[in-house]
Amino acid sequence: MEHPTNTGASLLLPSVSQRGPQKGGEGPVGEEGASPPRPAQEAERTWWHLGPAPAAALSSARQVSARPAAGRSSPSPPATLLGATTTEQIQFGCWCPATPVPMKYILVTGGVISGIGKGIITSSIGTILKSCGLRVTAIKIDPYINIDAGTFSPYEHGEVFVLNDGGEVDLDLGNYERFLDINLYKDNNITTGKIYQHVINKERRGDYLGKTVQVVPHITDAVQEWVMNQARVPVDGNKEEPQICVIELGGTIGDIEGMPFVEAFRQFQFKAKRENFCNIHVSLVPQPSATGEQKTKPTQNSVRALRGLGLSPDLIICRSSKPIEMAVKEKISMFCHVDPEQVICIHDVSSTYRVPVLLEEQGIIKYFKERLDLPIGDSTSNLLSKWRNMANRYERLQKTCSIALVGKYTKLRDCYVSVFKALEHSALAINHKLNLMYIDSIDLEHITETEDPVKFHEAWQKLCKADGILVPGGFGIRGTLGKLQAISWARTKNIPFLGICLGMHLAVIEFARNCLNLKDANSTEFDPNASAPVVIDTAEHSPGGLGGTMRLGMRRTVFKTENSILRKLYGDVPFIEERHRHRYEVNSNFISQFEQKNLKFVGHDVAGERMEIIELANHPYFVGVQFHPEFSSRPMKPSPPYLGLLLAATGNLNAYLLQGCKLSARDKDGHFLWESTSHISHESPVTCFREEGQGNVGEIFLHVLSLKFLQFKIFSIPSDRYSDSSDDSFSEPRIAELEMS
Repeated sequence: MEHPTNTGASLLLPSVSQRGPQKGGEGPVGEEGASPPRPAQEAERTWWHLGPAPAAALSSARQVSARPAAGRSSPSPPATLLGATTTEQIQFGCWCPATPVPMKYILVTGGVISGIGKGIITSSIGTILKSCGLRVTAIKIDPYINIDAGTFSPYEHGEVFVLNDGGEVDLDLGNYERFLDINLYKDNNITTGKIYQHVINKERRGDYLGKTVQVVPHITDAVQEWVMNQARVPVDGNKEEPQICVIELGGTIGDIEGMPFVEAFRQFQFKAKRENFCNIHVSLVPQPSATGEQKTKPTQNSVRALRGLGLSPDLIICRSSKPIEMAVKEKISMFCHVDPEQVICIHDVSSTYRVPVLLEEQGIIKYFKERLDLPIGDSTSNLLSKWRNMANRYERLQKTCSIALVGKYTKLRDCYVSVFKALEHSALAINHKLNLMYIDSIDLEHITETEDPVKFHEAWQKLCKADGILVPGGFGIRGTLGKLQAISWARTKNIPFLGICLGMHLAVIEFARNCLNLKDANSTEFDPNASAPVVIDTAEHSPGGLGGTMRLGMRRTVFKTENSILRKLYGDVPFIEERHRHRYEVNSNFISQFEQKNLKFVGHDVAGERMEIIELANHPYFVGVQFHPEFSSRPMKPSPPYLGLLLAATGNLNAYLLQGCKLSARDKDGHFLWESTSHISHESPVTCFREEGQGNVGEIFLHVLSLKFLQFKIFSIPSDRYSDSSDDSFSEPRIAELEMS
């Protein structure tokens, strides 16, 4: 076949999961247990798309393809390739039946202190590898004995993140999903409780044949088997087996509860083979204010402890408040027995979007390519360029939008990390810097006015300054009076409002009390004997227990009407699918009374029994949703409900709807730079490009981001903050995708 001469072509290799046997019927290279010969499947191959291939790789591919193995013909490429269905789509690739590459594992450990940023670094490493054309999955190991994170207080480990399959997991899996744009499963979060439960269940079934069940080998073997099995589960839209698994071990080296996992990976490094296993150790380099000197001793001790447990770090990532000096880097290299190139420095940055860029700038791609023998080029795809552009844009934003988050877990930012990220994604999409003001709902209550007047007035001052108000999900009666007052303020003062889960319930209660004259309206969560229970228990709620007793996971919501702001924001689709986590729901017996007063229930479940979305007519943006859209938000695909809140708060919602739910910007010369539209699912993005001068509505204003770099233009009409935007509908998909050059 004719091979391309384009140096930007892609190198295509056979898939691990569906490759044919090797010569002589041998099994996959580097895997234990050879598979039996399968001559009938010899020519049945799928192929890897491994990103941009350098000229040398293309030349090698030509030579391999030109010289088929003796005694057999070179297999023909399949008719389709990873979604490619035409000759034009595959003519720029090289068909190269090469030796399959086994699964690669990257273990990320931490030292000195917890909360050092292992989750962001793990996510950033995955992003870099994905930008090289590789398929990446991620696993988080939490050494606590809990089965999952479902019963945690947010003050323990931050928010509880919910997955499509209903798994209640650590918030770091949210970072993995946002950075890698993948959908993980509950088994991607391993806990000590899950492992011990799994082993004990096997012992009760007699699977160990009467042997003494011990930490070594039974617990450690269970950890290794779990990792190997879960690493091969597809997590992207193509449903193809991942090629690289990045594993984050929670806690710090030396924690007693993490010892079985460290021992498991000490054994696993030999089972996987050196060329398939890499250990990255994240450590802290403190800089005491008294001396101003960056100290390396904590990192030295942490690496020494790691080596004493049988793991040697291949890369040491040093976290610091300021960039690390070269002398400090060389000292760490000398005392930790690694080359200076193996010491990576990540200092505090203004945005987490900058972390993948910092890692790439320090040569981490070249290191992974050599250390793990990855079939990739030295350069990345445009994915990392998008991250770089996004980080640059974030740092140059000038306009600010202030949102008041009224909750009861405001002392720790991680308690609402997904909400913050969803707001940040939306603010970035409209070229605004987010000013998120955390307000403890108790501070808005009259009891605080008596006990601490200063705190009371400061809280109300923040609320009055806000361009928009958000009440997130939660449980329990504490702080609900303050949330009700914030909701009443948003409704009566025409302030854009978004209520999530409990926020929607409280919006319904506030409306019932003040507009329907149901003074005793309440939720059975707060008053089981309420005379007007406008919010009641779900069928899934079991009062006898808490763990796993909620309505969890991805559920479908059907729109009842076309005259809905949220439906337009989602692209005028008949239904959407979002993640849920709740024990209570709106009582359908009161629906007719609410709708007579213009509080519309525009979305419900498939059966039409559960109310999912509320919208208040004749209000700029008063929306409540039963689901948690923040769990599906991505940096380049902001969540529609959050995007609607930011658009309404900046006075641009009508313009956005009139433009067909598109965001656009151009460079300083007026050329097309990026444009957004939406898509029905993360697996099938649709990007629309608009010709120069088409689709411009209203007044054009320039937002100068930098004299040195780019200017962005946003097309809008005068502020619609106090106008109704519930007319017209446009056929666009579900979640906005921002394509940046």
